[in-house]
Amino acid sequence: MARYRGPKTKIARKFGEPIFGDDKSFEKRNYPPGQHGNNRRRGKKSEYAVQLMEKQKAKYTYGILERQFRNLFEKASKSQGITGEKLLQLCESRLDNVVFRMGIAPSRRAARQLVSHKHIVVNGEIVNIPSYQLRANDVVGVREKSKSLLAIQNSLSNNSATYEWITWNSEKLEGTYVNIPERLQIPENINEQYIVELYSK
Repeated sequence: MARYRGPKTKIARKFGEPIFGDDKSFEKRNYPPGQHGNNRRRGKKSEYAVQLMEKQKAKYTYGILERQFRNLFEKASKSQGITGEKLLQLCESRLDNVVFRMGIAPSRRAARQLVSHKHIVVNGEIVNIPSYQLRANDVVGVREKSKSLLAIQNSLSNNSATYEWITWNSEKLEGTYVNIPERLQIPENINEQYIVELYSK
């Protein structure tokens, strides 16, 4: 299963924001990576560079590699509506992302691992595909045998985020993906229009 395994803080510093979540190392060195750091003179980026950087930011944020991301874009472009908005909605509808949003895992990386290791069920059935696309009213929960896992318990106790398109039942350790979120409801700092322009060339 392909996934990014490289350094997280270096990538976060490149984009100037903690795209992988809380990062103490990023807070200490909140400037671009490289030998000269802040002192390095960076000229004005070209239009292509800005578009490419936005695409890379989206890919790293959701933990998706190029081929899969391209496939999502093509699927979004064939859908009715605004392509960029549809692309982000497809990313948000991934099972690993929803597990992260529900607070079952502290990061998308951790959520991906929980799904792969068969700790997550969708509508009562075990699903071990992180890229599985959820539909409105799908119920996502923790497998009965996995409810006592310390990692899941710690993540849920530390989670305070709530989202309008997700409901959570703390007693059953399951939540409902109520509906596909609107663009304004998606908190990620991504300019999807740049991505559309890049792929449309």
